[in-house]
Amino acid sequence: MPRKRKLLAQLSALQNTTSFPQICAVEQLNTTPGADSSPKSSKYFVIEKQKSTQLQEDFFNQPCVSLAKSFLGQILVRKLPDGRELWGRIVETEAYLGGEDEASHSKGGKQTQRNAAMFMKPGTLYVYQIYGIYFCMNVSSQGEGAAVLLRSLEPLQGLDAMRELRGASRKAPTKLLKDWQLCNGPSKLCQAFGIDKAFDQRDLTQDAAIWMVPGQDLPGEQDVVATTRIGIGNRGEWAQKPLRFYLRGNRFVSVVDKKMEREMAARGHSPGS
Repeated sequence: MPRKRKLLAQLSALQNTTSFPQICAVEQLNTTPGADSSPKSSKYFVIEKQKSTQLQEDFFNQPCVSLAKSFLGQILVRKLPDGRELWGRIVETEAYLGGEDEASHSKGGKQTQRNAAMFMKPGTLYVYQIYGIYFCMNVSSQGEGAAVLLRSLEPLQGLDAMRELRGASRKAPTKLLKDWQLCNGPSKLCQAFGIDKAFDQRDLTQDAAIWMVPGQDLPGEQDVVATTRIGIGNRGEWAQKPLRFYLRGNRFVSVVDKKMEREMAARGHSPGS
């Protein structure tokens, strides 16, 4: 794919030629907020400190649906304690609109210790656990209790480290994960990026271990599929609302809505047009 080759070429040109050292254990990957955030070298933009290019509060301070769409194409960066950086392009999101949304953790305006981050300033991470072992990562937006779930990433840098992190989180030895399998789901991307409950309530505009930077070649409306959210269950009309957004034709998306894509094609909406 031309876009994929372009992204990889940009990264390859700027990336260090030295190979990544091995990670000893997944428990060692969390870092303390407030630590030195300056990388030894930028992997994507040729600058000393990526803090000057990272997405700031004004980006996150927008309505939930707008933010969910705006995330597509942006880059999530995770800095490991040893200084290595993992990069992934956001390709799939879901919007949870707060009190009115029957599928939201904050439905009815309910605020608890668990979902407190959903009521914090836009750009705050809301990380919660499911099934007692997996994690999901959301970002707060405008709106009381509103947040965006990050569902899938297109891995760009640090894929070997991502594989090791995914492997450390799996119970039994399995085949080597392919690139598209590393981050194609909310819990998978948390495993691949070493995200757990310790990241809950962190500020994406201030944190030393995780942030976002602007993506290249951002998608247009014709490139974005709007469809129903995954795993909502019996939530009445809210289960049918088109609040999941993904990049059409991107193989790193977790679940493709072929019917919606056919309808878009019939209306003459071709990707990249």
